[in-house]
Amino acid sequence: MRQMAAPTGRPPRPGPTAARRSGSVSAFRARPAQRTRNYGAIDLGTNNCRLLIARAEGAELIVIDAFSRIVRLGEGLHGSGRISEAAMDRTVAALAICADKLRRRHVTLSRAVATEACRRAANSAELAERVRQETGIALDIISAAEEARLAVLGCHNLMEPGDGPALIFDIGGGSTELMHVDISEQNVDIRDWISVPWGVVSLTEHAAPSEDSLDARRASYAHMREVTRAAFAEFAGRVARFSGDGLRLLGTSGTVTTLASVFLDLPRYDRRAVDGLIVPAPAMRDISRRLAEASLIDRAGIACIGRERADLVVAGCAILETIIDLWPAARVGVADRGIREGILRSLAMAGRDIPITRRNFRI
Repeated sequence: MRQMAAPTGRPPRPGPTAARRSGSVSAFRARPAQRTRNYGAIDLGTNNCRLLIARAEGAELIVIDAFSRIVRLGEGLHGSGRISEAAMDRTVAALAICADKLRRRHVTLSRAVATEACRRAANSAELAERVRQETGIALDIISAAEEARLAVLGCHNLMEPGDGPALIFDIGGGSTELMHVDISEQNVDIRDWISVPWGVVSLTEHAAPSEDSLDARRASYAHMREVTRAAFAEFAGRVARFSGDGLRLLGTSGTVTTLASVFLDLPRYDRRAVDGLIVPAPAMRDISRRLAEASLIDRAGIACIGRERADLVVAGCAILETIIDLWPAARVGVADRGIREGILRSLAMAGRDIPITRRNFRI
């Protein structure tokens, strides 16, 4: 797979070799006698801390362990510009669990990346140093460009088959990335992309949605939609020529997986049912609006949302609807994979363990 180039005029994004030279690839080394290589990937986002560990076997990467915890790293960041002590404590505790898993699984090579919250926070270096001292993990605070590259690399194999123009989006906690891509059996290229500083946490804190009444919830949702629409306006103008039948759309984020779970009316989250699902776009719109109009208590009562996501899911719905506006595909693909899988692919390619194609990453 060739390196995905940044749009014209933007600096090139670092690949795994550059990351290794910078020291951002952690030295959780396996014993010399170990025959297979185990790789680890940590994605520290604005809301979640996620780990994935995979083993190289022949022409495949086989996932052997995983971990996810909501840490709300970006809580209060919009107003203060800093990561709070409580958020640091939650994050370090989660990363300590990740470090223990990396050691117990004899991980050969790992990479831990941090995204928008750490890019924005004035004290992100303090967090990175504390993480290094208390867990041994070297946090790599990556650019928005690298975040987009890894997300595409991790999920593009779930894009709906076809020859039409394709868009991949990643709704995070502190930012959202949109990537117009060309995908073939052996290659994926980013033709154009944008990152905006609105994710489910940052948009919720900015909009300060009211739960007082149905009218107040509708007004809050309309405001969120307008903020997002303005942020995407430049990119929307660049891709406006793409319309009609054949558009393909794939999302990787907690928002799309949550809405897919609601669509399926699952009693609890089931990754096997959600990952790779294709949902009609009108159904996604309908679910988004129903959730936006529901009270916080009612949203929390939905099995696959719960109390931890009830206050944030409406912002995700607003962002998702705005994406469907600018890229009016008939269906939305759902990926429960992204940055972590992109890291694992990059590490495997750098180690030349396996040639990465669309069909050799098994979850």
